[in-house]
Amino acid sequence: MTETTASQDRSASQEATAGGQTGAASLWGDAWRELRRNPFFVVSALLILVLIVMAIAPQLFTSIDPRSCDLSRSLERPSADHWFGFDLQGCDYYSRVIYGARASIVIGVAVTSLTAFVAIVLGLIAGYYGGWQDSVISRFADLVFALPFLLGAIVFLSVIDSRGIPHVALALIVFSWPIMTRIMRSSVIAAKSADYVAAAKVLGASDFRIMRKHILPNALAPLVVYATVFIGLIIAAEASLTFLGVGLQLPAISWGLQLSGARTQILTDPHLIFFPGVFVALTVFAFVLMGDALRDALDPKLR
Repeated sequence: MTETTASQDRSASQEATAGGQTGAASLWGDAWRELRRNPFFVVSALLILVLIVMAIAPQLFTSIDPRSCDLSRSLERPSADHWFGFDLQGCDYYSRVIYGARASIVIGVAVTSLTAFVAIVLGLIAGYYGGWQDSVISRFADLVFALPFLLGAIVFLSVIDSRGIPHVALALIVFSWPIMTRIMRSSVIAAKSADYVAAAKVLGASDFRIMRKHILPNALAPLVVYATVFIGLIIAAEASLTFLGVGLQLPAISWGLQLSGARTQILTDPHLIFFPGVFVALTVFAFVLMGDALRDALDPKLR
């Protein structure tokens, strides 16, 4: 009798685990099949792939050293030999734009990854436990959220004398985590009411196991969609901060620095602001387009 009961308990436990994991696997499997047929996803994925390769191995796109400059060629216009022309210091602008992708992509991916990690941890705790844990996390998020994102980053960075990629990334993380945390918290609250979560609790599964095996896989979809769009927004934010003079500093190479340096030549040498501006716009467009495609694929109501 005891062996029969234990066997039934094990079977029920396995069914509860399988229920949560099968639901998540089915969601992501259906989403992938939908994405492969979506032309917007294919276009955005190809654009992002090119940008990532450009950031990792810029030498595949140009053999010219971006720091090799000749003042005698200062502000030369684009030509067949030098597609983007030259900047004020006489540096080949095409190579500068290509190498500028690295800083922007690194900041976008790093900030989004770390912000998502913070959001997952805090969102799981707040959404699963509720009570005082939820109150403390939510009120702290409200406090940070009350300060405008860019304004907070400007104030934070303006007191730092030497600003590099880690400083800009930290400022963006500090003032951007509340939105992702709210999204994750809402998803966790919705997921924890599922039957397989209740079954796992009855069968004595630990809170950590329930959150890791059942809730997290089924609550990630909204966060993944927002995080994809968020990469593009962070890249635009980095360019904006640098353009305003509180972001990256020379000798770094970034699209924001190129846009900032072209402020005084907008009318006389428009190519200086046009080319990095186009690359920033294409990058943001690619990530936003992919985010839209992911949203359509992961939300069954939109199929």
